[in-house]
Amino acid sequence: MSAKKYDVEHALGLYALSFYSLPAEFIYAQNLEQQLGEGIKKCHIYLIGIVPKLEMKDTWQEGNTLLIDFEMLDQKYEVKGPIPPGMKLKKEDYLWYLSDGSGGRFSPTEEEILQAFQIQHGLLPFEVVYVGQAFGKEGSRHAIDRLKKHETQQKIALKGVPDGYRLQVVLIETHPSNQMFTLFNPFAKDTSKGERRIKDGLDKLFGTNEHEQITQYEASFIRYFKPVYNIEFKNSFPSTDLKVLEDCYNKDFSSIVAEFVFDQPPFALFSQNVDAKPEHIIKFDLHKDEERKVVFSSS
Repeated sequence: MSAKKYDVEHALGLYALSFYSLPAEFIYAQNLEQQLGEGIKKCHIYLIGIVPKLEMKDTWQEGNTLLIDFEMLDQKYEVKGPIPPGMKLKKEDYLWYLSDGSGGRFSPTEEEILQAFQIQHGLLPFEVVYVGQAFGKEGSRHAIDRLKKHETQQKIALKGVPDGYRLQVVLIETHPSNQMFTLFNPFAKDTSKGERRIKDGLDKLFGTNEHEQITQYEASFIRYFKPVYNIEFKNSFPSTDLKVLEDCYNKDFSSIVAEFVFDQPPFALFSQNVDAKPEHIIKFDLHKDEERKVVFSSS
């Protein structure tokens, strides 16, 4: 640590708080925003991606176990789940449900079935092909507003999605408050500016507005995944020329950290540049010299 420059170094932290996931064609459904609820108004980041189609083929009962057959990319999968005592599987044409024998009908939701599939067989891969944002004046616009008129999404759909796949969107709410990672290094070369650097860090922590935060999160994801349909930020983030990072450089932050981490993630996100995995913690150093690479650095 004696090779590092300053005794106080900061990284600005950005992270996802919640998400919605839905097939792209649902964007145009009537009353979608009412169905999704008030939370959708806080989702300003969106990912457009391609995922394998998961088709339910059949259901049957063995004792107190419900079995569901699926097919995905010409592969067959089986999901097992418990049936509550006293209930039996019933089928009527293409519908199935669990009956309690007295007229009550019960069935798991699509979300619960998908969660069971992913627990037993792993997360479905989601290829990120575009990352975008919608904010408007003081957060007046959200992801659904933008996607309804999104030329790139229409371009992807017109170009065609490979057989066995579908177009999917993930809408992300970033945390409304910022977080900051601070490293104190008493062995650094320069220990004379610690008090001022602490103050600058706190000023940045509480002075980053929501739009700036969202743009930094979007830019971090574009630079990280390098989606095929993005252009801006793909090769230019981070940079001292970007207005969205101007204050980070003015306050001399060492890095930006953006996170997509959930207990139950919707998919395993990946791109042509990033392997599929359930969690993504993205860090970009704002300075090239080794003595400033400190927060979450292996050097």
